[in-house]
Amino acid sequence: MFKNILVPLDGGELSNNAVKQACAFAGSIGARLVFYYAKPGYFPTFISGEPVIGDAGLDAALHAAIDRQATALLQDAANVANSAGIECETLSNESDPPHAGIIAAAESRNCDLIFMASHGRHGASALLLGSETQKVLTHCKIPVLVYR
Repeated sequence: MFKNILVPLDGGELSNNAVKQACAFAGSIGARLVFYYAKPGYFPTFISGEPVIGDAGLDAALHAAIDRQATALLQDAANVANSAGIECETLSNESDPPHAGIIAAAESRNCDLIFMASHGRHGASALLLGSETQKVLTHCKIPVLVYR
């Protein structure tokens, strides 16, 4: 049924648990995984509520730190998959907003399922904060399995 599954990561506990569950699921159906991390591409800087012009050195350092974080998160996920004997690949790029990157990554890698965590917000917090999972569900034509 599903042979190529995208698993978006954000480094949180729920996301890390979803990696383990995605590996178990992929193993049970003989699928491969694509782990994806959407790096933020835009970093507004504010001082006392007022926007300020960025410092090129600071921006470069921030991007380098985010690249290191993406590499570490993706390697950790790949290690979990490799330990479970699951074939996988990793992918990361800049994407604002993240849900657009998730959908584009799934489409570019010909994924037939997106397996992602939900933070389980309810009520006003879900309405006000939104959810990348909800946005993927709303905008994506690829099936989405939400792990909670």
